[in-house]
Formats: sequence, structure tokens, C-alpha cells
Amino acid sequence: MAGNSFGEIFRVTTFGESHGKGIGVVIDGCPARLQLDMSFIQSELRRRRPGQSALTTQRQETEEFEILSGVLGEQTTGAPLTIWIANRDARPADYTHVATTYRPSHADYTYEAKYGIRDVRGSGRASARETAARVAAGAVAKVMLRSMGIEIGGYVRQVGTVAMTGADRQWPLAEVEASLVRCPDPATSASMQAEIERVRDLGDSLGGVIACVITGVPAGLGEPVFDRLHADLGKGILSINACKGFEIGSGFAGAAMQGSAHNDPFVQTDEGVRTTTNHSGGVQGGISNGMEIIVRAAFKPVSTLMQTQRTIDQSGQEVELEGKGRHDPCVVPRAVPIVEAMCALVLADHLLRHRARADFISR
Repeated sequence: MAGNSFGEIFRVTTFGESHGKGIGVVIDGCPARLQLDMSFIQSELRRRRPGQSALTTQRQETEEFEILSGVLGEQTTGAPLTIWIANRDARPADYTHVATTYRPSHADYTYEAKYGIRDVRGSGRASARETAARVAAGAVAKVMLRSMGIEIGGYVRQVGTVAMTGADRQWPLAEVEASLVRCPDPATSASMQAEIERVRDLGDSLGGVIACVITGVPAGLGEPVFDRLHADLGKGILSINACKGFEIGSGFAGAAMQGSAHNDPFVQTDEGVRTTTNHSGGVQGGISNGMEIIVRAAFKPVSTLMQTQRTIDQSGQEVELEGKGRHDPCVVPRAVPIVEAMCALVLADHLLRHRARADFISR
């Protein structure tokens, strides 16, 4: 199975299955002598973990991690950095009822069509459990980025039809984490929570939108033509389970604007060259321009429903499928640290690529 690695210089490879022994990641290209913050890595994993509230799957995982290589004390050595997260509450028997059935909108049929075999145990590599490894790697990337003044903050902007108003901005982490749905506006958060509870009680599910704002990014990151910064951000975010849409800056709304309104005029400020507006979302020509990078990710409703659905089995016979197991009625709140992690991995990689070029030119 190819496609388990991401990045050029800061390169991550994830491994493991949802209901196997555990999940892990190897980070190759992490700079030496980076002082890791183990408690921060743990806190990032706990932001993503299942069972954190009544609104999420009740699978109980502590997300305690172990670093197997690449660290001396709490400093990176430059060698491949391997992080292992054991599965503590795997229940593969929960999936025996779908061993020969294609669940609607799951990867059951597509994996079987491609590989001739599929991991029935919670979808194996297709499970969102894999994203725990991304969050661990993203936490390492965040430590590196923070040392350079780059901060990444995401929040839930929309759940179903309930949405925040106003422009995207970077909210304090404490305000985001104070909400069970990770929406920093208390009134909207309460409405989102009520909507998730309503739909959960019906055995149904909801999707939503996450906004992520990145500050402190210097101008010059991005590698035209095919490795544009926003193209890699899009690839990283769209690789997240259940993600169906990506926007940067004005996004799809920009299609309804005129150029005279959409253009971002340049000005000279005490901080350097900036723009008076930011419809570009911090990226122009595939290269960061020094403004805030603003991205949004749209997530579909969870495919597993606690309702009876019609589908077919491997022999092509129509069957009725009853929803079982432990699943989120809405994945969006738990996906916030995953979106942040993918942004961190992209920026760490592009920052190192940019520095490699700068170091070569300076010699």
C-alpha cells in the first residue's frame, strides 16, 4: 500500500490500524537539537482523542505515546523520530456484522476493489484513528514553528446549518477549548451542541466547517509550480478522513466578486510589506506574502448511522444494515487539531525547503 508518507524534507510516514495493536509515525528530516515538549505533544493528542465528551464516540483511548527513536533526553538528534501510540480500547468484534457487507459511503467496497482484501476491524487504515499519528507529528512540527514565531489556531465555524458570523481570526486556545464543540462563540457553541444532540438522538449524523488561521508566516514560503503553498495545504487537509472541501482566503465566495473588490493592495508598514485586505488568504502565486494564512475545511456527515440502511453484500444481494459500534455523531469538533496538524506539517516542510535554498545562496 503506497501513499502513507507526506512531505519532502520534513517527511512523515504513518502506520498501524484502528483496531490493531496501535498507531505510529516516523518523522524523517526533523532538525537536530529541537527541544521537544512532551506535555504539549500529549495535550495535542488528548484534544483529538475519542471519549472526551458525550458528543463524541465513547471509545476510551488515553493516547499515551512513546518515543522509540530520534530523541536524546528531550532533544531531537536528527535521526528518524518514531512515535508509538498503543490502542487500549480496540474492539474488532464490533465489526463482524459487516464482514461481507459494503457500508454506505465507507471505504469497504473501494479498498476491496483495489487490494482484493479489506481490514474489517474499524476500516483499518481507512479509519480516522490513523489521524492520531498525524496529530503527534503535527505537535512536533508546531514546536519547531513556534520557535520561529509561527502560531496555528483552528476552531469550528459551522455544524450542519448552525454557523458563526464574522471574519475568520485566530482565537485564544482557551476560548476554543472551553467549548465542547470547539466553537469560541458561546451562543453559537450552545446551538451547535443542541443540534448535534438532536441529530445523535435520531441515530443520524452531521458535518461542518473548520477554520484555521496561521500567523507569523514569513513571505517567501512555497514552491511553484506544482508545490504551491496553498496546493500542499489543500492536499494535506483533503487527505483527512471525511474532508470534502478546502478553501483559502475568499475561497468560493471570491467567484462572486469583481477583481476591483478582490485585489489586495500592498502597503508599507513597520512590520514590512503588507496588504490592506486579505482575500488571497496569505498566499499569492503559490508563495506566502507575510499576511495571515486563512484556510477552511468542510467535513461531510459521519457515514455510520445508528439507523437501518439499505446496501448490498459481496455477492451483490440487497441487505439491511443495522448501525452498531462506537461512532461520532459529528467528527468536526475532534477534527480541529487534525486540521492544525496538517497545516503545521506543510509549513514545517516548506520552511525547511526555503531555508535550504537560502543557506545555499548565502554560501
